[in-house]
Amino acid sequence: MSPGRARSPRSRGTRHCAVTQQAGRDETEAAIQRGDHRTPSGARAPRAGHEHDGTTERRSEGDISIDHEADIIETVIHRAGGAVHLVGHSYGAQAYLAFAIRRAAPLISLCVIEPTGVNLLRLTGELVLYEQISVVRDAYFHAFESGDKDAARQVIDLHDGYGSFDALPSRVRDYIVATTATSILDWRSNRDMDLPLEAYSEITVPSLIIRGGRGHPYVSRISEILSSAMPNAALASVAGAAHSLMVTHAAELAGLVAELISKAEALK
Repeated sequence: MSPGRARSPRSRGTRHCAVTQQAGRDETEAAIQRGDHRTPSGARAPRAGHEHDGTTERRSEGDISIDHEADIIETVIHRAGGAVHLVGHSYGAQAYLAFAIRRAAPLISLCVIEPTGVNLLRLTGELVLYEQISVVRDAYFHAFESGDKDAARQVIDLHDGYGSFDALPSRVRDYIVATTATSILDWRSNRDMDLPLEAYSEITVPSLIIRGGRGHPYVSRISEILSSAMPNAALASVAGAAHSLMVTHAAELAGLVAELISKAEALK
């Protein structure tokens, strides 16, 4: 299960947000709470793994490259007609990082929330954490392939705490179950993104890495690695939040995002 998608039927499928003009805190919070993925120009920001305006899922079982997601992001940004601020959560953050490294379209700022780039752990010698997540990932894949309809419980509980999956409303659990195959594809694409650490130095726009204060240690460490590798990135923590901070701590998150946008706009 793409860990950033177990919230509600709307927010689970909306893992990216593109903003083409300066947004205040109230506007940003409202966008976060409703899972907005539209730009003021009317172009829709991409939701990897789903259909888009004029674009469709380009990955397949035989071609899982996250570059396909970056292609979609690039297409939509060009359609928006101007430079944008990007906000990505979980796997969505990985797709935005892959896009930003390209420097193929105008970008004003980048906000990465609870990033899950597990290969960064291996690259920096964090092998204990890397192996822990690899074990969970493999168990998740095996459970799904064996017909366990609730296989996603493993990754939801990993990121938000034991019992989180069972505590979700039934309609949300049903949606997660129905879209687990796409989630598996997201996890595989994430694992396939194996760039050298130096590649992240190509992301020079003002950036913010946000992690939950009580999130899983592997996400926390990835956040630290990214903030050190990206030359203009800052690191922020939201106290008391886990992976679902877009739902549980929307106001605090919106404040951080709005501050980043404001500062980046001032530098234009």
